[in-house]
Amino acid sequence: MNKSLIAESVPPQAGAAPLWHRLLCWESFLLAVTLAVFVVNALASPYFLNLWNLSDATFNFTEKAIVVLPMAMLIIAREIDLSVASTIALSSTAMGFCAQAGVDTAGLVCIGLGVGLLCGLFNGLLVTRFNLSSIVITIGTMSLYRGITYILLGDQALNHYPESFAWFGQGYVWGALSFEFALFIVLGAVFAFLLHKTNFGRRTYAIGNNPTGAWYSGINVKRHNLMLFVLVGVMAGLASVLLTSRLGSTRPTIAMGWELSVVTMAVLGGVNILGGSGSMAGVIIAAFLMGLVTFGLSLLNVPGIVMSIIVGAMLIAVISLPIITRRIMQRTRR
Repeated sequence: MNKSLIAESVPPQAGAAPLWHRLLCWESFLLAVTLAVFVVNALASPYFLNLWNLSDATFNFTEKAIVVLPMAMLIIAREIDLSVASTIALSSTAMGFCAQAGVDTAGLVCIGLGVGLLCGLFNGLLVTRFNLSSIVITIGTMSLYRGITYILLGDQALNHYPESFAWFGQGYVWGALSFEFALFIVLGAVFAFLLHKTNFGRRTYAIGNNPTGAWYSGINVKRHNLMLFVLVGVMAGLASVLLTSRLGSTRPTIAMGWELSVVTMAVLGGVNILGGSGSMAGVIIAAFLMGLVTFGLSLLNVPGIVMSIIVGAMLIAVISLPIITRRIMQRTRR
């Protein structure tokens, strides 16, 4: 394997960069904006700084943030999965019917994760084995998985879950620290290590920068991307377990529209939508930022449609801002 290619594809270590460069990086900017939003929310609502309210705020983004961790790696590798929300819905539907059949909590968790794994595997096989566009394939499976959910459920809701199942989405591990948020912190650390400290992460960057060069360097690009699709599917299944547990029911509209939020978190976190660059720290900070924005707006009774407009505007701004900045700098140099 050509290690020079991989080394060139990985962003330089923080210690190798000048101090001013590290202070002006995208992650630092995101952190400053997040702190500013926190202060604005605290001033705008007297209920914001309540510990339990802050704990409730984490429920606005943890399930989406868990999905965005592997999604960021997939985008860095020049692929994308737009079927994650429909995968969540299909996994929840499978768990709902199995719960009605008397399956216990452990079995339901396995079913949720298993359905997510199969959905991710199906997406990955279509993309890697047939050399098809991931955006086209996952738009198709997004409709397929959601359509199956509607066929199976119709207008009904499934809510006959065991009492112990509710703990995953509603339980607390210590004080106001919810199980969901604690799990997200642990997974964030695991994925940060996977992306930045392992050969798997270095291969991901190498593939994103130059798939053909990575292939000639000895990297099995198709197998690697298949593993990423499966990883996204498993995390979508896990998010389905948490969301279904928190809501206590399964409906065909569950997680509707989450694709936009997940992709926005990744891009807002500094992941290049064209692949090849991005950091897990930025993605985690972006998840916190979006959670604070949506929770702050909900405390001010802002309608959901307005929140959707704001999320869409954030996605447009974060994609266009680097391009505009680059063009301005080029004109200044000329």
